Amino acid sequence: MGERKGMLYYPPDYDPRKGGLNKFHGTHALRERARKLHLGILIIRFEMPYNIWCEGCNNHIGTGVRYNAEKKKVGMYYSTPIYQFRMKCHLCDNHFEIKTDPANLDYEIVSGARRQERRWDPTENEQVVPEDKEVTRKMAVDAMYKLEHGVTDKTKAKEVDPVLKDLEEFQASRWHDDYSSNKALRAAMRKKREEAKRKAEKDASYNLGVPLLAPSAEDVKMAKLLQFTQSKSSEEIRKERRAEIDAQSVFTKLKAKKISQKTKKALARQSLQNIVSHSQKNFANFKNSFGGQNLGIVLKKVTTEEESEMIEESERPEKESEKLEEENKRTEKDLGASTSISTSEANEDSREASSSASEPSKSTVSEVGKAQCLVSYEMSASDSDDSGQ
Repeated sequence: MGERKGMLYYPPDYDPRKGGLNKFHGTHALRERARKLHLGILIIRFEMPYNIWCEGCNNHIGTGVRYNAEKKKVGMYYSTPIYQFRMKCHLCDNHFEIKTDPANLDYEIVSGARRQERRWDPTENEQVVPEDKEVTRKMAVDAMYKLEHGVTDKTKAKEVDPVLKDLEEFQASRWHDDYSSNKALRAAMRKKREEAKRKAEKDASYNLGVPLLAPSAEDVKMAKLLQFTQSKSSEEIRKERRAEIDAQSVFTKLKAKKISQKTKKALARQSLQNIVSHSQKNFANFKNSFGGQNLGIVLKKVTTEEESEMIEESERPEKESEKLEEENKRTEKDLGASTSISTSEANEDSREASSSASEPSKSTVSEVGKAQCLVSYEMSASDSDDSGQ
């Protein structure tokens, strides 16, 4: 910087009669700092004299923060000029103004900010305030003021004297034995250091990088309400769930349709009659008295005992057919017209079966008898079930 300022460049068309280089170029020596000099404003580097609060963003600005401030003269205090500084907050768009206060050797905030009060007033704390120059000058000139001031000082001394004596006695009783006092302080400090060491070791066992605060009653209460682990193991929970599943019924979720007992009986009888009629039709269609001879089948010789048994079996279908007729008459009322048609067909088939049973073929007679016995057994079983319900 020194070399740059020491070695100045003079252009070929420079005329010394016009003055220095700044006048020759038409510029000011302060460059941009003097751009508002025609308005009486000079840009300087201003340092904040105390802590303030910005009223634009409510942020704190500490002592020593520097700004580019516009300096201008706003008045005089006797022969001392009063300057005002305007600057922009670096945290927002707010501008604040501060001016000098030569009377109090301080700075005064004009607008845009407020001061953070950290000044100490000794009069508020009942401390001895040193006399300023104005009081000393007045006491030297005015004898009455000096007398009044002396009386006030004596009264204040009388009020403060007992307090000072009490403080002296308290300190004397407290520090009379230096060894005992020093021993008590060392013991208290040793106890605190041991507690701090134990706490540090306990905190280190948790593998945490931050120090832990001492527990409080509220923390203990909240810790008791929390539960980070299960009270039961996974195996116990699995066994309890399995026991609950085993205790449940398999059919709990099934919904049965509500059907009256009368309808159930009618449907059962109709289904049995359909089965009987279908079997009898098939038997009548495939009935062939000479089938055994045509197919080369030799009929078995029957004894007298077997003939009597066959005769009894041939008589049974007639009795069973009569029972069927009676049951069909009962079901006609419940099932309607459709059921009546099916019952009539069943009666005709049963009559055909009974007539065919009376033919001379002994093998066919025995087969018809067996079929009728089976049908009668199924019908009697269904009737017994209905009566039991």
